[in-house]
Amino acid sequence: MKCILLCAGYATRLFPLTQNFPKALLEIEENKPLLDFILEKVNKIKEVDEIYLITNDRYYEHFLAWSQKKENLIIPITVINDHTTTNEDRLGAIGDIEYVVKQKQIEEDVLIIAGDNLFDFNLTDMVQFYHQKKGATVCVKKIEDYELLKRLAVAKIDKNDRIIELVEKPAHPESNIGVFANYIYPKEILPLFQQYLQEGNVPDAPGYFVQYLYKIKPVYAYHFQGNCFDVGTHEALEEVRLLYFK
Repeated sequence: MKCILLCAGYATRLFPLTQNFPKALLEIEENKPLLDFILEKVNKIKEVDEIYLITNDRYYEHFLAWSQKKENLIIPITVINDHTTTNEDRLGAIGDIEYVVKQKQIEEDVLIIAGDNLFDFNLTDMVQFYHQKKGATVCVKKIEDYELLKRLAVAKIDKNDRIIELVEKPAHPESNIGVFANYIYPKEILPLFQQYLQEGNVPDAPGYFVQYLYKIKPVYAYHFQGNCFDVGTHEALEEVRLLYFK
């Protein structure tokens, strides 16, 4: 299994902090950036034998320096430059996934994680669920905050945890099951990223691919226990710094 870390966004909502510095490398604790918390979780998955971190040209050297400082890496990390330079010419999360799959000729199952998600649940439990279901898997949690649901993908599921309906960023959520940006896709799904883009679909938020996929392939919802924060604003950054990791 390969892991793809999505770190190519320009984090405009966090300017000026991220104008020339990546969001995923902002410190949550002293000398410990957000990305280190994610890496700790990925390192516990015995199936993952390589990590691909995809970023843009503006942040590439920062991530390269970060990866080169890591001593005794449990899983090797390759930093990939998608060669975009602005928020206007970005490939989008789905475009970046397809870029990595094509550049590295990946023909294995893939774990995909957004580089701005800070979570405390164990990915090993998600991987175990994936093996049980033998199908594409996404992380979900019941959310009672109606306004938060509008910013997520929102799903309906059947008694077997299979997604039967999903809408990315719905104006009027019809379910309280929010989908978070942690995904596992079996290798046979990977060609569908190129197909999705060739059909002219939205290349940005990764939930749009799930919205496309569940209609043609089984997609299962893993209910995680714990917290997951999208560190996308100054307020969210302060929340995790001051309230979560004291």
